[in-house]
Amino acid sequence: MSTSTLPAAHHPLSRLRTDLWDAVLEGDEYTATALVRDALDDGVDAESVLLDVIAPVQGRVGEEWAADRITVAQEHAATAINDRVVGVLSHGPGVPPTGAAGRVTVACVDGEWHALPARILAEVLTLRGWRVDYLGAQVPAAHLIAHLHRTGADAVALSASLATRLPAAHATITACQATGTPVLVGGAAFGTDGRYARLLGADAWAPDARAAARLLAANSGTRSRRVLQPIDDLPHLADQEYTLVVRSKARLVKAVLAGLDERFPGARAYTEAQRERTAEDIAHIVDFLAASLYTDDAGLFARFLTWTTGILTARGVPAHSLVPALDILGEELRDFPRAALHLRLAAAPPGDAPCPPAPWDTHA
Repeated sequence: MSTSTLPAAHHPLSRLRTDLWDAVLEGDEYTATALVRDALDDGVDAESVLLDVIAPVQGRVGEEWAADRITVAQEHAATAINDRVVGVLSHGPGVPPTGAAGRVTVACVDGEWHALPARILAEVLTLRGWRVDYLGAQVPAAHLIAHLHRTGADAVALSASLATRLPAAHATITACQATGTPVLVGGAAFGTDGRYARLLGADAWAPDARAAARLLAANSGTRSRRVLQPIDDLPHLADQEYTLVVRSKARLVKAVLAGLDERFPGARAYTEAQRERTAEDIAHIVDFLAASLYTDDAGLFARFLTWTTGILTARGVPAHSLVPALDILGEELRDFPRAALHLRLAAAPPGDAPCPPAPWDTHA
């Protein structure tokens, strides 16, 4: 793999980022791919293009959506173009033969559709000499385990962007480790400091693709240290609150919707489309509350509400509309002590806590 880059004055990555952003914002796939090909021809190494150009541009896509400066359609189009630009690098010049460093499986947790971070990692590992089995988005644990038995991979790199995927991630981590395969995790779901990776017993956590590649190289050939996990590794789940909230999701959403008609006069005038969107928003609230119960971290739910408040404000929706919804949810869950506590603590979320990505933000 070539590690040379042209001097900044000749081909600054910042200029390439700007040009790529303009292209993806316009939906111009031809220009986007041409920019990357030209950069490679000029001597910019592929890893730098992946991690210092494409990944930041994708991050900006999520930020602009959250600020309501681009539409959902623009976000989807930009993400699709970035994914195809990664494909240009996959078949570009200078890609070394794979397999010298070992074999690794890269996959997204079941239910996780945000595949671009995992794909970028897969390409970085390929460039660094790994034989990579990239399985893509939402891979069921059973399918992943069958793949590991068939291929004998040296490690699994598991990606998740949303904290609501943590229960599925936990099951997948445990299943992979039962085969003796070490699991490296990454993505926004695991926290900016990897706290949920440690909670769920992953062998390692990496904040970005470069760190992931270094960790995999340093531990190549090592079997999982946690072949057998204790069955009570999350003893707080014994109260069954997480399970009961998940099973009651449809009822909770229906109850909150009905209560809003009584307590939030504006809700009575909602169109059918607005009511459907409101139901989706309430469902997200229940999902993140469940995730906070699974991790026993009220801060997770508080950070989600902080992020949600920002999204609503950017779209001109009064943030106080959340209050009656949370009140009703609290009444429905009054017999659930931990859930009630998490709802109360969310009323004053920590100001410096990181917020989760948008549901379709693929940057991690």
